Amino acid sequence: MKILVIGGTGLIGSKTVAHLREHGHEVNAASPATGVNTITGEGLDAAMAGTDVVIDVANSPSFEDQAVLDFFETSGRNLFSAEHKAGVKHHVALSVVGTDRLAASGYFRGKIAQEKLIRESGVPYTIIHSTQFFEFLNGIVKASAIGESIHLSTASIQPISSDDVAKAVAKLSVSAPVNGTVEIAGPETFPLSGLVQQFLKVIGDPRDVVADEHTPYFGAELQQDTLLPGPGAHLGTLNFQAWLERTGLVGAEARP
Repeated sequence: MKILVIGGTGLIGSKTVAHLREHGHEVNAASPATGVNTITGEGLDAAMAGTDVVIDVANSPSFEDQAVLDFFETSGRNLFSAEHKAGVKHHVALSVVGTDRLAASGYFRGKIAQEKLIRESGVPYTIIHSTQFFEFLNGIVKASAIGESIHLSTASIQPISSDDVAKAVAKLSVSAPVNGTVEIAGPETFPLSGLVQQFLKVIGDPRDVVADEHTPYFGAELQQDTLLPGPGAHLGTLNFQAWLERTGLVGAEARP
């Protein structure tokens, strides 16, 4: 099977490419660095030729509201134009659990627009809604810092490792399109504020987390279950402790 991975040199993309190649698929890792630009269209038609499956795991380089919307809408239109020309049989996109509940956030309005384009494209598709990656914890800390403290919601979070995300994306991409949404998540649930406080302790960051149920998350106030998957989600295998050990942030001797 010939597969094109948009965002194929990034965190999730590179791991997805490796999984697919290990299983004998012909995979093209596409990104501006490899001469494929979904915003300008550069190299897109050539990369798409003969492709069976397109996996889109690219993300906006800017989180500014209008920039995010422009990125996902422009990229989506260019992708589907090229996919129709090439006769692509399956479009797989990575999105976020709770996207439809987070319209107050400019970033998530961009994701909502992306998903609308996918559903209306006419190309058979699978949208994968993932919970937040463990690898995104540093980004959450940075975005939530006010002075010398980190301000976060007490809403629940069920984070997943990038390795488990990539495995799920690879598996679903070579399965039949569901023409709907599949949810993936990690095996454990935490309060968002509590998880980040644990993470700060592990990495030796002395700052405290200020927990408040009304603190917005990337511009949107969370309900207790906004970031949680529904029943039937596919669960990854790496929990928080195992992820810390795998990434070298803590050794096995620190296991409770």
